[in-house]
Amino acid sequence: MSGSDNHWDRRFDQEAYVFGTEPNAFLVQQAHRLTAGQTALAVADGEGRNGVWLAEQGLTVISVDSSAVAQAKAQKLALTRGVVLETQLADLALWEWPKGGFDLVVGIFIQFADPALRSRIFAAMIDALKPGGLILLQGYRPEQIAYGTGGPKLVENLYSEALLRSAFGELEILELAVHDTVIREGDGHDGMSALIDLVARKPD
Repeated sequence: MSGSDNHWDRRFDQEAYVFGTEPNAFLVQQAHRLTAGQTALAVADGEGRNGVWLAEQGLTVISVDSSAVAQAKAQKLALTRGVVLETQLADLALWEWPKGGFDLVVGIFIQFADPALRSRIFAAMIDALKPGGLILLQGYRPEQIAYGTGGPKLVENLYSEALLRSAFGELEILELAVHDTVIREGDGHDGMSALIDLVARKPD
């Protein structure tokens, strides 16, 4: 996660993993697209459940987040799982994003960002990809507010199909799926959820 460091530090400052220690289900469903030895950037990766899973698949992973508390838990999880996870502490609004170095850029529920910051983050995610690299993104749609099972309460932070098609229009969209699905990700995401998934490829 990113945004206000103090907010996220406070939220993550507990023994339990707020979003659990298991990887996001959508990410796991994309395992067939991954190859050991690839490089991955896990954006706003929080306590590391997704970055650690990517490392378990043989990828070299940089897990970036604004919460030092979360990243300490991510390193603990990596140690427990026997993998190496590079963590970088950064405010994504100010971070000097890497360019052109990654086979995979992953953003799972990174909806702390308002529309202006979101546009900058999405553009930076695209720029971080190598030619042929993939964006894997999952987020909540506006209908999620009625479910109240996780995510922001600000409708402007949520994703629509039109928004993602516009933001990632320069990429080849391989998958764009809208669905309502029960998810169990710790106490943070728990119950029926209004989701949207994106898999997009940067042209060679």
